[in-house]
Amino acid sequence: MTGIPHMMLPQRGTAQSGPFPNLAEGELFSSLSMTGNTRSNWIRLRTLAILRWIAIAGQIAAIAIAQRFFGIDLELGLCGIAVGASVIANIAASFVYPANKRLVEGEAFMMLLFDICQLAFLLYLTGGLSNPFALLILAPVTISATALRPRSTIILGGIAIALISFLVQFHIPLRTDEGLMLRLPDVFVFGFWAAIFIGIVFQAIYAQRVTSEIHSMSDALMATQIALAREQKLTEIGGVVAAAAHELGTPLATIKLTSAELMEELSDRPELRDDAELIRNEAKRCRDILHSMSRAGSDGLHPRQEPLAVVLREAAAPHSGRGKEVRINLMSEDSGGGQPEIEPTPEIVHGLRNLVQNAVDFAATTVWICAEWSENRIEVRIVDDGEGFPPHLMGRIGDPFVRRRRNGEDSGKRPEYEGMGLGLFIAKTLLERSGAKLCFSNGKFKLPGCARPGARSGASVEIFWPREAVSPAPQRQ
Repeated sequence: MTGIPHMMLPQRGTAQSGPFPNLAEGELFSSLSMTGNTRSNWIRLRTLAILRWIAIAGQIAAIAIAQRFFGIDLELGLCGIAVGASVIANIAASFVYPANKRLVEGEAFMMLLFDICQLAFLLYLTGGLSNPFALLILAPVTISATALRPRSTIILGGIAIALISFLVQFHIPLRTDEGLMLRLPDVFVFGFWAAIFIGIVFQAIYAQRVTSEIHSMSDALMATQIALAREQKLTEIGGVVAAAAHELGTPLATIKLTSAELMEELSDRPELRDDAELIRNEAKRCRDILHSMSRAGSDGLHPRQEPLAVVLREAAAPHSGRGKEVRINLMSEDSGGGQPEIEPTPEIVHGLRNLVQNAVDFAATTVWICAEWSENRIEVRIVDDGEGFPPHLMGRIGDPFVRRRRNGEDSGKRPEYEGMGLGLFIAKTLLERSGAKLCFSNGKFKLPGCARPGARSGASVEIFWPREAVSPAPQRQ
């Protein structure tokens, strides 16, 4: 294996994050936090109204079939009042609010509470828990678990459990037209009550957890899109700057040439010659500024490929002046293999930059970025000499919004860190989009050139690309 001498990024005394700093996790999270605070606004009034109309149709059908085909004697007047209350509530809501209204927390809570109480009243009139339709009381609690805050769901679930417990003892028994009472044995009633009780608790927890996971992932993917769009925007701006510098070069050269000629012609008029000289100097100054901007932004003009070392330096540059030493080591597994050239897409640059940022945040003194390549693959390792990833979170690294309680020591090491895991999620998602596979570990590598020779690394991230995914064969050296 042939070694290429490592390139050390200069260590600076300042803690600046460079010209293009990453969006902090907190900034991205704050831009998404409105979602959690307005969770009930996900529900439209129309959705609950349609569900209620379906329930009303089912209740009317059940009452009619029970009386006509099974000869069950029901309190039709009171049942009609219960069903009619739902009809009136739906009609009134459609007149008071527009169909596309999104309900706030309190409005959705009151609608679901009404549905629970209306169904409990119907069950009271139709046999209590001897009525198999008592199972439907799970529906409003499940809707609450998917759309409202946990506090509202707990209250609705508690009310539902209290009502079904009340119905065990207090209800109007079902009777046939001949006066025969239809009643389940007590053991079956108790079993049905236990099943509904467990169902309310389980359904609420299950729906709440799944919905939370779905929306956390949705928020994290949105944050990834924001970060990628920002990186692409910076690239586009660089291209525009380079194009502007190119187009303005000719007019500035003309101004400079013309002002030089004027200076010669006005040699006998010092006051006008000074003005011409000022014009020439300012044109030269504008040319130098545009030339500098052109060098900074020319990379955005056309898709290009750069040596792997250049891409790694670009990713690490914003974090090279934060009090930690960042070293880049390149090694080839091929005896004659040249350094691969890859396209520095926003996904690759931003993903690597996030990983370097995380390593610099938690390193004690040094971060190593080691790159190896062969004919078939490219590998990049980002290693630090810190304490490593928390062992109890190793299985969840790369998940978004992984929170953990911070102690005073953690807060002192990185006061701005909130432990959400959003940065690692964004890096992992963007790099995997480019065709990479990532592996996170602790203490896997021996640290080269550190104060404790042979010591094991802290956290390490290994990134593997198939070479053809980022360095097509025609572009290789």
